[in-house]
Amino acid sequence: MRDEKCTMFHNRLTKVFRHLSRQAKRLEVSCYRVYDHDLPEFPFCIEFYGDKLYVAEYKRYHSMSEEEHDDWMEQSLAVMTEVLQVEKGNIFLKLRQRKPGRLGQYQKYDEAPNDPIANGFVVEENGLKFIVNLNDYLDTGLFLDHRITRRMIREQSAGKKVLNLFAYTGSFSVYAAAGGAKQIITVDLSKTYLQWAERNFLLNGFSLASTSSGDGGSFVQADVLQYLKTIPAGYFDLIIMDPPTFSNSKRMDDFLDIQRDHARLINDCLTALAPGGKLYFSTNFQKFILEKEKIVAADIQDITRVTTPFDFEGKLHRQCYVLTK
Repeated sequence: MRDEKCTMFHNRLTKVFRHLSRQAKRLEVSCYRVYDHDLPEFPFCIEFYGDKLYVAEYKRYHSMSEEEHDDWMEQSLAVMTEVLQVEKGNIFLKLRQRKPGRLGQYQKYDEAPNDPIANGFVVEENGLKFIVNLNDYLDTGLFLDHRITRRMIREQSAGKKVLNLFAYTGSFSVYAAAGGAKQIITVDLSKTYLQWAERNFLLNGFSLASTSSGDGGSFVQADVLQYLKTIPAGYFDLIIMDPPTFSNSKRMDDFLDIQRDHARLINDCLTALAPGGKLYFSTNFQKFILEKEKIVAADIQDITRVTTPFDFEGKLHRQCYVLTK
């Protein structure tokens, strides 16, 4: 028998799903967030990826024994299968820890395979295809909160030289290619994620180039802080930068703290931009403060609100800015 708290979860999930599923259908969106810690007693993040459900339980202190927690989880999953009409075999459950000092932007869930794409499947967004993996990593391969920003990049990329920094699995690069970019360079420190980005690129019918002078996509494994120093001044027309809050990878010469380092990173990007070029900068650091007085830009616009998708309204901690050279 369902207890009172699970009934409360059932009612809340029913309400938000009814509202969000209608918007998703109207907008032809198949990947969206349906619930994010709406009730303190049920600290889940729940996202649809086609007919599959990604569920992350946020780690927190509770008074339940292991057996009681297992029973609570079973009841919670039963609510999800009933309300969201998803078979239990299509639910992928993870435990997400909230800790500020995590090593980089993306966390492995367990011992991930050499080819994480092997356990992935393809989803569509705005007519483009992306590989997601709900098995092996806490992050799925596609950040849903950037859906509108990606579309803006596609609309502005025609004939442009585009640089995608901290690129993860390269979704912004795919959108830039779909928008007719003249050249795209995708930079990330992780070889695994760059290979994933290449697969996303090829999946959508775009070519790869072995050098940055090619007219396809170039993929560079590098520390962004150091890579920016190698770019000729005024070379790019459009830059996307979505850095982690903190990173101290062994492959970096220095550690990254986005609050401490963002002005330097942004100014290096502005140097790499041609006059009138634009930088799209975003961060998920909840306490982030943009130090405008340290940034040499002709114009700075906060576009957080206009780039917040329907399924993240009132829940989004990301800040997003567009800066003009």
